[in-house]
Amino acid sequence: MENGSQKTPATTTPPSTPVPKVGVAVFLLNVSKVLLGKRLSPVGHSTFALPGGHLEFGESFEECAAREVKEETGLEIDKTEYLTVTNNVISEKVHTVCIFIRAVPADVNQKPETLEPEKCAGWDWYEWNNLPEPLFGPLEDMVQSGFNPFPVTAS
Repeated sequence: MENGSQKTPATTTPPSTPVPKVGVAVFLLNVSKVLLGKRLSPVGHSTFALPGGHLEFGESFEECAAREVKEETGLEIDKTEYLTVTNNVISEKVHTVCIFIRAVPADVNQKPETLEPEKCAGWDWYEWNNLPEPLFGPLEDMVQSGFNPFPVTAS
C-alpha cells in the first residue's frame, strides 16, 4: 500500500443483487374504521393499502410511521404502538420486511388529504368488516389470516 492508504473490503451489495427493504405500515384507526388509500405505484397498482413507506436510516418505527402518515395524508398521529412484522417477497425484485404500527389520529375531526397524488388515488375511512377490494397483497394476507388491528377491549 502506498502513502499509508489502506484498502478496506467492500461493504455494499452489487446493484444487480436485490436486497430486502424495511417498510412501516400504519393501521390508522378511527373508532371502528381504518384509513386506506388506492395505490398508484407499480407494485400493487389499484389495490387498497395502509399509509406507510420505507424506514430511513436512524429512524424509529414510530418516527417513520408519523412521518409517512404526515407526508401522505397530512394527518398527525398519536398513541403509536408496534403490532407485528411480516416478511413479504412480492416479486423477484421486491422483498420488504414490514413493521406494522397501530395509531389514532391526533385530531379525529381532521380529514386526510391526498398529498402524493402520483402514489395514491385518495384516502378514505373503511369499516374493518367491510374493506374495499382488492387489498394490497400483504394486507390481504393479514386479513385472511384473521388478524385484527383493533385493541381488544375488556368486557
